[in-house]
Amino acid sequence: MAGDTIAPLLPELQPPSDPARDVTRPTGASFSSAVFNLSTSIIGAGIMSIPATLRVLGVIPAFLLITTVAFLSDASVEFLIRYTAAGTSPETASYSGLMAESFGRAGSTLLQICIALTNLGALIMYLIIIGDVLSGNGSEGAEHLGVLQEWFGEHWWTARSAAIPITVVVVMLPLVLLRRVDSLRFTSAVSILLAVVFVFVSSGMAIYALVQGSIQTPRLLPDLSDQSAFNLFTTIPVIVVAFTFHFNVHPIRAELSRISDMTPAVQTSLALCSIIYAATGLAGYLLFGDSTMADVLSNFDVQSWGSPLLNDVVRLSYALHLVLVFPLIFYSLRLNIDFMLFPKPRRPPLAADTCRFLSLTAALLAFVYVAAIAIPNIWVVFQFMGSTTAVCISLIFPAAIVMRDVHGIAKGRDKAMAGSMILLAVITSCIAMYSNVSSTLDGRVQGGPSK
Repeated sequence: MAGDTIAPLLPELQPPSDPARDVTRPTGASFSSAVFNLSTSIIGAGIMSIPATLRVLGVIPAFLLITTVAFLSDASVEFLIRYTAAGTSPETASYSGLMAESFGRAGSTLLQICIALTNLGALIMYLIIIGDVLSGNGSEGAEHLGVLQEWFGEHWWTARSAAIPITVVVVMLPLVLLRRVDSLRFTSAVSILLAVVFVFVSSGMAIYALVQGSIQTPRLLPDLSDQSAFNLFTTIPVIVVAFTFHFNVHPIRAELSRISDMTPAVQTSLALCSIIYAATGLAGYLLFGDSTMADVLSNFDVQSWGSPLLNDVVRLSYALHLVLVFPLIFYSLRLNIDFMLFPKPRRPPLAADTCRFLSLTAALLAFVYVAAIAIPNIWVVFQFMGSTTAVCISLIFPAAIVMRDVHGIAKGRDKAMAGSMILLAVITSCIAMYSNVSSTLDGRVQGGPSK
């Protein structure tokens, strides 16, 4: 079949001989390990724009949106797991294999392109956020200084165009030149710790501000007096990207000692991440109110009410987290781009071909750098990814597999859910893109959600 020649996007592990049965493997991963890995896959740069969605929507609609997208993500993952269990060939143990089984080589290739573009967008967002932290951001009207400018003043080497390439060459390049992903295991552990530091410190600052009475009353519902109703839809792609983790479901499931633990692990992870998103979004919105930027890290500068030391800890901890996560996503992207550009089976592995390895690494790093300099802030990237590739990966493709139903296992309510999922995804994505295009044509700088 078509899936026989398809390389998986992630290392493909063999499923149990009978995946429909609850096979116990004593050397497999535990339930808690699956929850940890899934949660790590979910929480990324998307958390930085959650406070801005609360500013646009208000607290209640934003929390409802987070809950709704989490519910739809759970339903779409359940579709993938069910059709994986129904499959009879090893290829269905991967997301790309499921797409190949339902839609042939074209379906699997389309998924690979979407995942590659999503990973590329994530890398661009990481560099934009790192640039915001180091050199500030003035794309939304107010000028926010970066830590380099606060510490050393305005110099050519503290500017965004210099700080980002210096960071890429000095810090990231040695990591992305590692040819084995397991060489990054220690940086991954440190990155997770730094993300936890960010969440706890920012939440603690919000609680302290709440006790001191130095926050504005949060808006519970959207204010339509200075924005159109269409602008509200621009928040949906942000939340969709924040819950896009479906390409990691199969590798994590394959490592479980009890594969029946996967569904509760996904539900637990989604619930945990929804709480973290809601808490972080509310904390950022309480701290900065209507001044909340698309990248909330930009708000933690000298103009913030908090301690300069705490502000720097918040910004640098998450920026360093992204620096250490960057090589992991870059590793996956490089492999996928290499497979799409050089699909010949007899070609030596990428890690063994120094010329191909270095040239592809240099080209990808250069493109990511140029894009991060050209794009004003992460909201723009969120709109593109959330309205196109991410919504396909997380909602449209799983629902399309159910509608295709090659195994004849879908019930009426499953197809109704899948059809509704596709319709909802297409309509909201079109409205979000229309709103962004309209903003651009009207001459407004697309630097974030309207205030």
